[in-house]
Amino acid sequence: MNAKLPYTLFLFIFLLITAKSTAQETPAEGMASYYSDTLEGRSTASGEPYQMALFTAAHRTLPFNTRVKVTNLSNLKTVIVRINDRGPFVKGRIIDVSRAVAEVLGIIEKGVVNVRIEVVED
Repeated sequence: MNAKLPYTLFLFIFLLITAKSTAQETPAEGMASYYSDTLEGRSTASGEPYQMALFTAAHRTLPFNTRVKVTNLSNLKTVIVRINDRGPFVKGRIIDVSRAVAEVLGIIEKGVVNVRIEVVED
C-alpha cells in the first residue's frame, strides 16, 4: 500500500468538509428562476416528484433536504425552501424555485430576479 494514501485521503476529506461548511455559512447572491408548470409530476434529482405547490428548489451543490432562505433583493420578500433537485444549469443562476415560491417572491412577472440565499439551520 502506498505510504502517501492515508495522508491524501485525510487531506481530501478535510478539504471536502471545509468546502461544504464554508459554502453553507456564506450567503450567496445571484439570479433565481422558477420551474415551468409543465414539469409538474416529473422526478427531481432526489427522486421525488416535482410539485409546484410545495416550497422546494434546485441548487447545484447543497445536500438534498437543506433548508434555504431565499430573499428577492428587489422587493425584500423572503421564503424558506427545501432543496430537492439539482440545477439550475444556466450561467449566473444560483437557484431554481417552485411556482409557489416564485409567486411569494414576486418572480412570476419577471421570470428571473436577483436573490440572496442563506442556509437555515434546523
